Amino acid sequence: MTNESENTTTARRIAEAIGERIISGELLPDAPLRQDHVAREFHSSHVPVREAFRQLEAQHLVVAVPRRGVRVAPLDTRSVKEIAEMRAALEVVALRNAAPRLTSAHLARIELAMIEGDNAETVQDFEMANRAFHHALVAPCAMPRLLASLDGLQLANSRLVFAMARNAGWRPRPSQDHRVILQALRARNIEQACSLLARHIQTIERLALPAA
Repeated sequence: MTNESENTTTARRIAEAIGERIISGELLPDAPLRQDHVAREFHSSHVPVREAFRQLEAQHLVVAVPRRGVRVAPLDTRSVKEIAEMRAALEVVALRNAAPRLTSAHLARIELAMIEGDNAETVQDFEMANRAFHHALVAPCAMPRLLASLDGLQLANSRLVFAMARNAGWRPRPSQDHRVILQALRARNIEQACSLLARHIQTIERLALPAA
C-alpha cells in the first residue's frame, strides 16, 4: 500500500513538472518524452512515469503516437479548435449547473480572480488569475468528473496563452469579457452568462489560431 501511495505521489509530481514545461513552451510540440529519461531525471521507477504520462494525456498535453511513443501534443489549428470547442461546450454545461448555486462568497472569489487578472504585470500572473477565474465560475456545479475534464482543458488553454504571448507579445489589459460575465451572474441572468462565456472562449480560439 505504501509503494502504491508513493507511486501516486511521484506520478503527480512528474506530471506537474512536465506539464509546466509544456505549458510554458520549454518543451515544444512533438518533442519526444522518453520513459527512461524521465525516470532517471526524477529518480523513479517506470511505473509512476507511465501514470504521469496518462495524466498528461488526459490533460491534452501529450499524445501517445503509435511507433513513435509519447510526445508533446501538437499546437496546430486542428488542436486549437478542438480544445476551444470542447471547452465551450463543457464549461457552459458546468456554468449552467453552477450558476444557481453561486453565493455571495462564490461571486467574491470570481471577482477577486478577475481583479488579479486585470492587475497582472506578467503573463505568468495573468495565466494563473485566468485559470482561477474560470475555475471559480464553475466550481459550485458539484460535477467532479466534468470539473476534472475542464481542469485538463484549462491547462491546455494556458498553453495557448503562453504561445500567444511568445508570438505576439503580451501587454497587461483588463478583461472586459470576464467583467460582463460576472455582471450577468450577479444579475442572475444565467443564459446571458452562458452565452457570453461561449463567445469568450471562441474569441480566444480566433486569437490563438494565427499563433498555432
